[in-house]
Amino acid sequence: MAIATLPTGTPAAPSAPVPHRIDRRVALAGLTGTMIEFYDYFIYGTAAALVFNKVFFPHLSPTMGAVAALATLAVVFVFRPLGSIVFGHVGDRLGRKRTLVITLTLMGVCTVGVGLMPGAATIGWVAPVLLVLFRAAQGFAVGGEWAGAALFTSENAADGRRGRLTMYPQLGACVAFALASLTFLIVNLSIGETSDAFIAWGWRIPFLLSAVLIAVGLYVRLHTGETPVFTDAQRNGDTTKAPFLDVWRRQTRTMLLVIGVTTGIFGAMTVGSVYLTTYATTTLHMSMTTILLIDALAALAACVTTVFASVMSDRIGRRRIVLAGSVGLAVWSLVLFPLMNVGTPLAVGTAAVVLLALIGVAYGPLAAYLPELFATRYRYSGAGVSYNLGGVAGGAVVLLIAAPLSAVWGGVGLGIYLAVMLVAGIGCLLALPETRDRSLV
Repeated sequence: MAIATLPTGTPAAPSAPVPHRIDRRVALAGLTGTMIEFYDYFIYGTAAALVFNKVFFPHLSPTMGAVAALATLAVVFVFRPLGSIVFGHVGDRLGRKRTLVITLTLMGVCTVGVGLMPGAATIGWVAPVLLVLFRAAQGFAVGGEWAGAALFTSENAADGRRGRLTMYPQLGACVAFALASLTFLIVNLSIGETSDAFIAWGWRIPFLLSAVLIAVGLYVRLHTGETPVFTDAQRNGDTTKAPFLDVWRRQTRTMLLVIGVTTGIFGAMTVGSVYLTTYATTTLHMSMTTILLIDALAALAACVTTVFASVMSDRIGRRRIVLAGSVGLAVWSLVLFPLMNVGTPLAVGTAAVVLLALIGVAYGPLAAYLPELFATRYRYSGAGVSYNLGGVAGGAVVLLIAAPLSAVWGGVGLGIYLAVMLVAGIGCLLALPETRDRSLV
């Protein structure tokens, strides 16, 4: 299998600046899809930590019910690579816009479907089976969403300001975390986290509210044109019949290194946005109101650092910013749980806010960095598959081992595991090139 880097021997002429009116439309199109993707992920994670063991796995012990609930969350990561292959093929062959409309529609149907689905008390064993099927279908759609949003913004951006425009898909993650935390906080304050009403129907409200976000996202995407980079490539015949096979054959080394980089970042994101909520409520016995408020503050911190990191990546380089964030995360992983175990709201809040802020630094430039690493004819497949395989290796594995590892070694054991993943990612990052000055044309 041949190993090659991006064939950009002679830099292409810089693309023409994109009018600011189009910039805003493209930014909103990139923001809405990833916001819905992560909104569902976060509300599902919160619901899994709070009620899914009671609603869908009532016959299991509380510990096994929690493990089963988090395992259904991990199903998304399993199907994401498959979705990235299929939608990467569609995106590289038929266009970015068309693919993004399909993925958003499928994600929306699945999110609302979970909110409407009866529990095990009503339909028995069919309930957890349906839950897994919804998660599988959603994981399939999510597999094509991030890469499409990243390419849609990066291929519409002028050279020299790509980091600034591609920050919007990345902002979707932290905005979604804040929105999900605040939605559950409002529901919790209104009816109480342990009330029969919350278990019966209160947890469904955040899922059903996603229909509003989906409608806005579809409207924006349907009223936005195809990217000029893909349009030119299609006109010039610079496409391939088998993008997934071509990217692995021509850029094997790049694919493997990107998987290594994203694995640690996804692991940190999963711990910060999902597992810390479970750990704070079950191990530290903190009230859900307190941890949801901390989650919202941490999400806002991530928004600030995502914007800063994305803008700065246009000035000093993508790799340097991602490297700084990854190093910070590796160090903070060792501090995280000892600080959490102090048990006070200030200690837990500091641990979570710093973690999410560092995630914003490492995650922010990725929507510009990953597309710049791959050639246009298989860029959707290359960026999407490597990103989502990193999600499986980082996010899904952490979800499955977090509770057992913490039970044996305490939270410190999970922190060490996370630090090791991040150090491996730093090594991969150092082997990748800087791409800030590359043109996508």
